Amino acid sequence: MSRPTLRTELCEKVGVEYPVVLAGMGPVAGTGDPVSTADLVAAVSNAGGLGVIGGVAYSPDALRAEIQKVRSLTDKPFGVDLLLAQPFLVPRASGVVPSAPPREALPEKHREAMRRMADELEIEWKEAPGEGSRMGSWIPEGKSWAGSQIEVILEEEVPVFASGLGSPAPFSDALKANGSVILSLVGNVRAAQQVAQGGADYIVAQGTEAGGHTGRIGTLALLPQVMDAVAPTPVLAAGGVASGRALAGVLAMGAVGAWCGTAFLVSEEANQPDIQKQRILDAAAEDTVVTRLYSGKTMRNINNPLIEAWERSGLDGLPMGMQGLLIRDLTYSIREAGRNELLMNAAGQTSGMLKKKRPAKEILEEIVGEAAEILASSLQKRVVSAI
Repeated sequence: MSRPTLRTELCEKVGVEYPVVLAGMGPVAGTGDPVSTADLVAAVSNAGGLGVIGGVAYSPDALRAEIQKVRSLTDKPFGVDLLLAQPFLVPRASGVVPSAPPREALPEKHREAMRRMADELEIEWKEAPGEGSRMGSWIPEGKSWAGSQIEVILEEEVPVFASGLGSPAPFSDALKANGSVILSLVGNVRAAQQVAQGGADYIVAQGTEAGGHTGRIGTLALLPQVMDAVAPTPVLAAGGVASGRALAGVLAMGAVGAWCGTAFLVSEEANQPDIQKQRILDAAAEDTVVTRLYSGKTMRNINNPLIEAWERSGLDGLPMGMQGLLIRDLTYSIREAGRNELLMNAAGQTSGMLKKKRPAKEILEEIVGEAAEILASSLQKRVVSAI
């Protein structure tokens, strides 16, 4: 059977066969390694899409090693996704080694709430080792976390850079001069305008259906508003795109491609524990919720009793970074108790349509094949008249 043809201007710009981009999915709960590591990235790129490394937690040396591993597995284009939110942009002060604040720096009512949740869930409370340990000690003086990683992207001449949070403005000139194409994810129109002004070559309009950090506006409502607001800058769609039907739909609306995460979370190559893949496969359409529990920002996750306990508490999430420190002991206690079903399990609303684990190549080929068939044939048969 011949390979389907499905190309947009995105394909021409970045040199891929299909307008499907792997979301640069970040660290698995309790580990420093992302879901989108070299194996998954290369599998998607080799199948004709654009693989993207979830690089946020990597030190420069680790990021360089992962980039080089991708290149050992594919000669196709790929990208790196970093977070450009404020905590990642603060330069390291002279003579100061970044470290975790002491537990006492966190609000007392939040700390007490963590212990109550552990008791409620019958989890023995244990303090995580390494309090005050150096965090990001690889950051050179005067450099920011993201800035140190960007230097590696520039030196390695990575074809595509994606900013999952924040504007690419601080680095866009250097990236463009180096030949990198810039993608920026947004969840609302105002952010789309900001990143367009900040140098993004492509905007990724991500609807609330998406897994992980997400906004409050649905994809079908957000996509056309973003396209109108940033024209002529081209736009990709994200959130709810896990099938050929969805890909065909967003292309018909004017998107030049799709940013897909949840569909690949259950791929064989995804760096995700089997229990978390299975929870996605077992999920029904209404089994995901948006919570600030895990990072302080709104994040869509497979629901669990810990999330329900957090939401009942009425607590506000702490700023990104501080929230992670807040739940550090609780997360450690959960892992020690073997209650991994309570850990972060980011996934989108399309979880309800995913039924089996399989290779990333098979997932991408099914999405592309179905979309190509709809756009080339079946849609014309269903539409009686377009006049």
